[in-house]
Amino acid sequence: MLKLLTYILGQGVATARRKFPDLDEAANGLPALTAEPCAGSGCDACAQVCPTDAITVLGAPADAAVVLDLGACIACGLCVDTCPSGTITRNLSTKTAAGRRQDLVLTNKPLAEESPPATQSPPAIFRNSLAVRVVSTGCSACDLEIGAAGNPVFDMERFGVSVVASPRAADALLVTGPVGKGMGKALERCYQAMSEPRTVIAAGTCAISGGVHRGGYAEANGADSVLPVDVYIPGCPPHPWSIIHGLSLAMGNPGAQDG
Repeated sequence: MLKLLTYILGQGVATARRKFPDLDEAANGLPALTAEPCAGSGCDACAQVCPTDAITVLGAPADAAVVLDLGACIACGLCVDTCPSGTITRNLSTKTAAGRRQDLVLTNKPLAEESPPATQSPPAIFRNSLAVRVVSTGCSACDLEIGAAGNPVFDMERFGVSVVASPRAADALLVTGPVGKGMGKALERCYQAMSEPRTVIAAGTCAISGGVHRGGYAEANGADSVLPVDVYIPGCPPHPWSIIHGLSLAMGNPGAQDG
């Protein structure tokens, strides 16, 4: 016992102290748009190479607009490697979650001025504690990253997040996978079993839009085709810090903004 205790103490503290650090330079991360002028629809290289049709290029080179949907992006990095003008670059931030689906749609030239609709603040009851029921509809990669978010390095429990086995004990439904029609009713029943107030978090590209499965025979087009989603966490799969960032948004935690 003494030898084991000595070994454990000698390992030091594994838990990361800094919240939401940037990814390593070797990582792909999600793409981002820069101020560099786009070559326009005559180039269209980024849109052609995107496997999920997450990119649209509009207009001539002098006034071209790039529309990039992070909710459909699988972070393959092909658009960054292909873009000849440097309009698309890597975003190494782990603070990637958003409370509105439209906030995941980026453009280097806003096509129209829109006043954002008022968003409902998370219930104050979630501020210090969030019980989460995870429902996987077919994405082991996101499930593994959620598991990693609970390991000693990230330790989401120190932020007040706990994973529960029953929806009846849950405040939040954390959905992974593309939500095919075979899982739609089960997901609805799980949501209905939760007491109010309740919140839904879509984790990963598949849960947000269906990803590579979108538009297929299984009607796997994401969680908000079945349930009202309150927080979106893009990525394929999202990094554990990005998952914790999304959970913090669902809790209404100011730390999610401050980093």
